[in-house]
Amino acid sequence: QAQLVESGGGLVQAGGSLRLSCAASGRTFSSYFMGWFRQAPGKEREFVARITWSGGITYYADSVKGRFTISRDNYKNTVYLQMNSLKPEDTAVYYCAASLIAAVAQNTYDYWGQGTQVTVSS
Repeated sequence: QAQLVESGGGLVQAGGSLRLSCAASGRTFSSYFMGWFRQAPGKEREFVARITWSGGITYYADSVKGRFTISRDNYKNTVYLQMNSLKPEDTAVYYCAASLIAAVAQNTYDYWGQGTQVTVSS
């Protein structure tokens, strides 16, 4: 059974950094785009970043461009989200997801993790 498991969330002060991990298992994700989404309290879930599993081509939401970096380690079947210069508005539950197409719409993603909480204090 395909599974995505996020880790690495926590509490950090504004300006700090965190690295999230998403471990994939249960199937081959070599044909999938891997994405990160987030959902803040009272808001809809939004796209953050994505990467091709094999090609390393990345795409970011404007709100995180220049601060966040998505990467992957194919040997470990893991995708990462390095988050620098964190702001209080980055506070959210962060989700890892997998899609067969390059898209930002969450309804195009077939597999989802359970999420990991990131809290940025001011």
